Amino acid sequence: MNDKQLINVFWFRRDLRLYDNTGLDAALKDHLPVLPLFIFDENIISDLTVTDARISFIYDSLAAVNKELTKLGSSLCVKKGEPGEIFEELSESYKIQTVFANRDYEPYAIERDQKVSSLLKKKGTGFLSFKDQVIFEEKEILNSEGKAFTVFTSYKNRWIEKYSQVIKPLSSGRPRNNFIKSSFRFPSLKETGFEKSDIRVKKYDLSCIEDYDKFRDYPAEDKTTRLGPYLRFGTVSIRYIAQIAAERNRVFLGELIWREFFMQIIYNFPGVVTNNFRARYNNIIWRNNESEFLKWCKGETGYRLVDAGMRQMNETGYMHNRVRMVVASFLCKHLLTDWRFGEAYFAEKLNDYELSSNNGNWQWAAGTGCDAAPYFRIFNPEIQAMKFDKDDVYTSRWLGAGYKVPQIVDHAPARERALQAYRSALQ
Repeated sequence: MNDKQLINVFWFRRDLRLYDNTGLDAALKDHLPVLPLFIFDENIISDLTVTDARISFIYDSLAAVNKELTKLGSSLCVKKGEPGEIFEELSESYKIQTVFANRDYEPYAIERDQKVSSLLKKKGTGFLSFKDQVIFEEKEILNSEGKAFTVFTSYKNRWIEKYSQVIKPLSSGRPRNNFIKSSFRFPSLKETGFEKSDIRVKKYDLSCIEDYDKFRDYPAEDKTTRLGPYLRFGTVSIRYIAQIAAERNRVFLGELIWREFFMQIIYNFPGVVTNNFRARYNNIIWRNNESEFLKWCKGETGYRLVDAGMRQMNETGYMHNRVRMVVASFLCKHLLTDWRFGEAYFAEKLNDYELSSNNGNWQWAAGTGCDAAPYFRIFNPEIQAMKFDKDDVYTSRWLGAGYKVPQIVDHAPARERALQAYRSALQ
């Protein structure tokens, strides 16, 4: 048929906003009407619980985008299914010239985009992708040999040097009104196969950036930005956040650089998703005691800081970063449980779960990663509690007055057992 409307499509993924959105801006600058699309990808969501808090967050973010679009005489087209099939379906109704999207660097996303691009090409439709969720991507920060950095400090120094050369003013104001005039019906959450979660994602607080370096290690203070989910799903621009961080607090900027460091690691070394970055650690004989692992999951190890952190995450989908390091070290070192078990549990529970950071930080804790803590660095959870929660404020908040749990391992012998296991593996 020749009477189909000729359009472009912008495919929202990890960029759920209308402002300072690189791919969307490019689509709107073209002369054709733009159909804004979001797909609940069944390849991603099929294993999630019906009350997953991240889906509720995504849904609320999409509703906000749709509300803005209605002011422009348009609306968001929300679909659920396999992306290739969705584009086949849309091609029945429209003649699509180009699909615009922002790049995603995780292995599944790369494979998905390659498949969609090939499918669209057969139909005579273009596929253009853009850098948006990072300041520097893929192979933009390389060492003197033209290879990806595997040591964070070197990467960070090069990142900062290059950032000063590329800072650009942010795009401002409303997006160009070049959206397709439409009134797609916005589905209910139930129609997507999910229900509202009781866990609410806390609003981010940029005022915490000012004193981030002073309070970031003290969980009772609760003075971290809570930006994780917002950066994960792109409801806020990384360029905006990086600009604020560069002006106000370089320690916080360093945290943003860690995020990009792990993203380029997973892009350049995709095998880390399931394997140790350092193959020499493949010989570790993990205990993987199921009973101990379950007690760790429930926050029943008998170590107050560990248990408080796990209970906070189980109840809220969030855990303070200092505590994340302690609980991860405890699982890998004290219990000698493979980091992949902990990584999978965090992936299930964390509202700010991001594959690259989750994987990178777990391998850091286990000592198996690219720029990991040395294997003999084993946090003593009781000393950590004394240093960072000396008045027991944080732990009391999450454990309550009736907390009486026997310690499942003694620190000294567990530490020695871990040292021996690592030494044996590295011989």
